[in-house]
Amino acid sequence: MNTTEREADIPTPYYIVYEDKLRANLEKLKRVSEESGVKIIMAFKANALWKTFPVIKEYFQSSTASSLNEMRLSLDYLGNDVHAYCPVYTDQTFPEFARHCSHITFNSLAQFRKFYPYLKETGAKVSCGLRVNPHCSVIETDIYNPCVPGSRFGENPENLNKGLPEGIEGLHFHALCESSSKDLEAVLEAFLHEYGHLLPKLKWLNMGGGHLITRKDYDTAHFIQMMRKLKSDYPNLELIIEPGSAFTWQTGDLVTEVLDVVEDAGIKTAIIDASFACHMPDTLEMPYRPYIAEAIPETEEDRKPIRKGLAYRLGGNSCLSGDFVGDWWFDKPLQPGSRLRLQDMNHYTTVKTTMFNGLQHPSIWYKPSADQPIQLLREYTYQDYRDRMD
Repeated sequence: MNTTEREADIPTPYYIVYEDKLRANLEKLKRVSEESGVKIIMAFKANALWKTFPVIKEYFQSSTASSLNEMRLSLDYLGNDVHAYCPVYTDQTFPEFARHCSHITFNSLAQFRKFYPYLKETGAKVSCGLRVNPHCSVIETDIYNPCVPGSRFGENPENLNKGLPEGIEGLHFHALCESSSKDLEAVLEAFLHEYGHLLPKLKWLNMGGGHLITRKDYDTAHFIQMMRKLKSDYPNLELIIEPGSAFTWQTGDLVTEVLDVVEDAGIKTAIIDASFACHMPDTLEMPYRPYIAEAIPETEEDRKPIRKGLAYRLGGNSCLSGDFVGDWWFDKPLQPGSRLRLQDMNHYTTVKTTMFNGLQHPSIWYKPSADQPIQLLREYTYQDYRDRMD
């Protein structure tokens, strides 16, 4: 295994994950789980960096999977308690989900009716659930809003007027994205209004992901209070959440280097050796501007930059015209060789990268908590690009 004592010796671009920051998140999640009585399971869609799973496994062993690949990753490296949810299952995939998952949530009654007979015939020990739509939108960006009008996610209340069919033991809703406890309160109120009458006969309620419990301004006391009240009202229910970002929030960065500075129409663009489109796609999808350690600090409350110093847009090194984000302000000019640390690049980043343009993936490094050298977890080569098309 390649190691180094100093980050300055690592060639850019590279991701780096810090174990001490990861453990701090895990300890907070564990405390909230214990005090609220809510089971917390990890969502692979936000983090699939399995070489860090030995640390996560010390705290949590349960996961949620939306594909066979995610399910297999949990079975191999995290734990056997896998809760599956897919918008659709297929005749080819469902038998394997049934063999290995503890819980399977169906997106529609039609999907449940199609596959439940298979579970009965095979005697699979699976607890079945149904996803429902609470019709409460607290997310401003439609691409991340599961409750946007016309959503394909979850059954509607009018289809459940006569109750739930035999075999459904739980309900699932997911309506949050990096949200607060107040957002959860609003969604939960809407959910209970439409589906609360179904809860007394059920075994569990999965409230999905998007609970950003590890963000420093998240009101954990309010969350704990809400969950204790919900458990008091429905003591028959096991309460479950499956946050993604919360596990790895602010635990890693992407370090890149300026290769050139160009100017047009009065805008200076520093072209870096990484790509927003390929290596940080959420910055374009959300969109958002990541913090940069070397830039002039921003106000954390509203993410507004302090407009002083020298302004730069950052451009990625792909040929996509829109592969840029800006602006940031710096105390001194950027020039070729300047290193920039784009912060909080561990969740929903490495799992969504692409090799568009054949751009090489950044390497992935890991800084253990103990006084140990930085470890190389993965370095990518031409063969990785070639074999994707093999």
